[in-house]
Amino acid sequence: MIRFALALFLLVVPGVAHATDAGWALLRDGGHVVLLRHAMVTGTTDPANFDIDSCATQMNLSARGKQQASKIGALFAARAAPIERVLSSRYCRCLDTARIAFEADPELFAPLDLLKGDETQKAAQTAAILKEIRAYSGSDNLVMVTHLEDIVALTGISPREGEAVVVEPQGDGLRVLGRVTF
Repeated sequence: MIRFALALFLLVVPGVAHATDAGWALLRDGGHVVLLRHAMVTGTTDPANFDIDSCATQMNLSARGKQQASKIGALFAARAAPIERVLSSRYCRCLDTARIAFEADPELFAPLDLLKGDETQKAAQTAAILKEIRAYSGSDNLVMVTHLEDIVALTGISPREGEAVVVEPQGDGLRVLGRVTF
């Protein structure tokens, strides 16, 4: 059993490393849109008294998450074209990821908040995100810090905490060009 697990690990790790290298190659060229899942958090769900305007009522970055956000920023600075804009969900874990990683206050973009339960609201949020992505034409990179559910809805991909998904518009949706794990 241990040999099987080790063999599986050795098969998966090179694939992740290759995907990450391909993602960095895209980001080095600039002009791309990055959906970044917030860094690691404490807990698994927001408290019942959740308030979007109070970080004390939300899941927040863990100590490891803050370190991860710092690493994300250092690697973007070293390996990618400049970041033209950073848009963020209004949730504190996303805002803190953006602030720590990119050392600037991001632009608040409410459609990047956790997707609403109502299908009409979900559709409106994803449409607003897609509109923003389609409108982007900069030569540097655009980073959108958001949540797992949003990225899954937009791409079908389930990224890890702190993972970046490089996308471009395609038809009515998005095409995934690459991924970067931290």
